[in-house]
Amino acid sequence: MLGLLVLLQNHHDSEDVALLADDLDLEIDEILPSLEFAEILQLVKVSDGRVTFTDLGKRLMAATIRSRKSLLREQLRKTTLFKTLVRALESAPAHELSDHELAQIVSLTTSPSEEVVQNIVNWGRYADLFRYDADERRLIAVKGTSAPKAGTGRSPPPSPPSSGPGPSPPKRSGATAPSDPPGAQVAHALA
Repeated sequence: MLGLLVLLQNHHDSEDVALLADDLDLEIDEILPSLEFAEILQLVKVSDGRVTFTDLGKRLMAATIRSRKSLLREQLRKTTLFKTLVRALESAPAHELSDHELAQIVSLTTSPSEEVVQNIVNWGRYADLFRYDADERRLIAVKGTSAPKAGTGRSPPPSPPSSGPGPSPPKRSGATAPSDPPGAQVAHALA
């Protein structure tokens, strides 16, 4: 999504969706999940096949990395899914959620594939809403909640989420391949 926003910025903050897809050498349906996610976060507005930055989107692109994280953190906190995850972390006895508990929460909003859960974890980590301990396979609350247990493994600082490798999401038996692109499932879960 962030790469798509950089491209939009290079197109003077507004462009036809088809031209953006063409510039990326992708089909339109391949960039729609990222556009939908950016729209849910109120960074862009899509109307009549044209995508345009909102004032918030322009602020994001002009911001430093630290400010971008802060802005994204606030936007993610407004979504139902991340609001629920943060509340669950804050109310959990050790301020941690196991992969199983995470999958249960995510399943309330979508039928999570491993990739969807991985993307949710990556976005939450990137925005500093929580940490992920890969050794313990747990989400851990940060800032404003109690400190994590001593001795837990720490994940490296997150880079912007992508479809590449990241923390291992929970394994579930009987999981089926998603019918929508993973980004679309994340966007639907956030709504």
